[in-house]
Amino acid sequence: MHPIAKMALQRLALGVFTLFVVSIIIAGAVEFLPGDLAQEILGQSATPEAVAAFRAEVGLDKPPVERYFSWLGGVAQGDFGVSLATKRPISDLIAARLGNTLFLAGFAALIAVPLAVTLGMLAALYRNSWFDRLVNVSTLSSISFPEFFVAYVLILFLSVGYGFDARWVLAVLGLLLLVEGGGAVKSALKDSGRFSFIGAIVGVLGLALVVNAVFSWWTYQVEPVQAFPSISNISPNTPFGERVYRSFLPALTLTLVVTAHMMRMTRASIINLMASPYIEMARLKGMSPGRIIFKHALPNALAPIINVIAINLAYLITGVVVVEVVFVYPGLGQLLVDSVSKRDITVVQGCCLIFAATYILLNLTADILAIATNPRLLHPK
Repeated sequence: MHPIAKMALQRLALGVFTLFVVSIIIAGAVEFLPGDLAQEILGQSATPEAVAAFRAEVGLDKPPVERYFSWLGGVAQGDFGVSLATKRPISDLIAARLGNTLFLAGFAALIAVPLAVTLGMLAALYRNSWFDRLVNVSTLSSISFPEFFVAYVLILFLSVGYGFDARWVLAVLGLLLLVEGGGAVKSALKDSGRFSFIGAIVGVLGLALVVNAVFSWWTYQVEPVQAFPSISNISPNTPFGERVYRSFLPALTLTLVVTAHMMRMTRASIINLMASPYIEMARLKGMSPGRIIFKHALPNALAPIINVIAINLAYLITGVVVVEVVFVYPGLGQLLVDSVSKRDITVVQGCCLIFAATYILLNLTADILAIATNPRLLHPK
């Protein structure tokens, strides 16, 4: 058997076992929920006879272990049971919402992955430049805020319509230029003893933008923008173009959240390889820095990049709960939150298991692709 195929089977078996352990944790967590589930669903006015009949109907009168294996046997056959709140098959509920979540995650991935890899390569190419600093500050700022904050900021500026004075945005840019110009002047004096006029011009321009914000010499009011809806109310009959339009803000929120991880891993992986002997040989041959990165460094840096991309793709699917709630997006995360509020534990179990299976599957895919691009990982030291 091919070593990669053997490794894939081993990881698949480990993934199935992990999913089994996760299913036990999910079922156990549901069992430890406070209160009587039947009483919560039927209400406080329900009679003891009605509560007992409901418990017998849905199987709550059986021992927890028996209920777990009955549920697990149904899941193995594709039957997640019936919703306690709506009496509809859970498989139908999950299938409709899972498609929307996959669409949103795919939409965000189509924006985030090429953007992050491109920014990472450019940041490595122009290491320690103003572009590198600007990209790092921007991406780290976006990832430092929680998803709901980023979502509400995007709604404020792109949906509700909030006008602002551009001089404050220019002031932030001025601070970056001031730091970059001062650093260039200091570096030139230290390395060659010469004064950097370009660095001085950049620093003076940055200082002017900062001073302008303080004294309001020049102001420009940016008009409010109401380009995208704040509620992503899509349905199965929504045309593709309209679906993309209504899903743009949640997709942009997810993009801003996950881009930093992938960008920084791409940058770090390429920079670590730039000191390798074959990179030095390419430099001695006179190759341009861009060609060295694209042709020599990037192919050898794919393993860690693929891993971080797969992990972030898993987050795009499993971590959309907050974003879907903010934008009222009819996905699996919104279904999970609604089911928790209704104490519909059968749906909660199904959603959690789908999220866990997706995360495990994408991690398995990342391992296989990483080893396929770098077979040396099959023989760790």
